Amino acid sequence: MNRDGTRAPVTNLRTLLRSLVLNTEGETVTVRELMNAVGRRAYGPVLLLLGFIAVSPLTIIPGSNWFVATITLIFALQAVVGRRTPWLPKGALDFSFSRELLVKGAAAGEKYAHMIDSLVKPRLTFLTESPFVQIVALLCVLASLLTYPLGLVPFGPLLPGLTVMLLGLALTARDGVVVLFAAVTFGAAAYILWTILPKLAHLWPF
Repeated sequence: MNRDGTRAPVTNLRTLLRSLVLNTEGETVTVRELMNAVGRRAYGPVLLLLGFIAVSPLTIIPGSNWFVATITLIFALQAVVGRRTPWLPKGALDFSFSRELLVKGAAAGEKYAHMIDSLVKPRLTFLTESPFVQIVALLCVLASLLTYPLGLVPFGPLLPGLTVMLLGLALTARDGVVVLFAAVTFGAAAYILWTILPKLAHLWPF
């Protein structure tokens, strides 16, 4: 919180983690509360939030990786088409997580947030502006789609989630270099899917 009572804007990973802890309360926390804590109208912080959730202990709940990927998909598609006011269905916004897991995840993330944030700064900012911001959003869409098949293997969704988190961080901090790193993690996720695709094919009933 700022001295005037308003919420401090999310500008990097560390401020995101602090906002999640300071601006939520109770035993459980809904997606709506998480998004409001970071600024629901801003694509960068929300994608950073969704990416953080995707790589945090919150996704130990069975099926939660696919749920987060679906929210990311809906959200990122709106950025691709240039919608200024993001929308999510009420059912998705009312979905709740354990706040204890959120706090533990934020505490674990704090160990790395300072190091990550020290490396992030405005660079190649054109990659975080239109029309490249639509390409960034499209990468988030594709990363979300990769999560569905990769969710069938242990730790499979980690790279797609990391991709979304890095892209959200890039938009938030206006760092185009992070966009390039995210493209690498996306490529690695796509490669892993390609190599295990024959094995995954045996899991489908058709």
